[in-house]
Amino acid sequence: MNAAEEILRTCTTYALFGASQDVLKYSYELFHTLLEAGYTVYPVNPRYQRIDDHVCYPSLSALPAVPEVAITALAPANTEKVLEDIAARGVHTVWMPPGSSSQAALAKCRELGLKAVHDVCPVAMLRRMKPQR
Repeated sequence: MNAAEEILRTCTTYALFGASQDVLKYSYELFHTLLEAGYTVYPVNPRYQRIDDHVCYPSLSALPAVPEVAITALAPANTEKVLEDIAARGVHTVWMPPGSSSQAALAKCRELGLKAVHDVCPVAMLRRMKPQR
């Protein structure tokens, strides 16, 4: 079992950085795919108060609980900016879907002791497997 599959099989709570109200955006599809698979997902984006019928949080510190995994549906430069806060809040795993990681972000994850998964699409992984939680 690879790291991405292990995360989906064992972790139940996710913070999704860059969640969007735009139904055409990848982060919207990702948010709803995770919800439909039965996960607890906290959308994080200071631009929105809600995404559909779900509260959207302005920051990681505003979440009602510490998620097990932070997913960064962000531009690489923005992913790099949130990593210190992710580590400081006690999240140990960062998932950077295709297009959201960089060498600098991966180096920062190593420096902060964060487990990093990158360039793997959670939506595609969920379609290939059935989470057994």
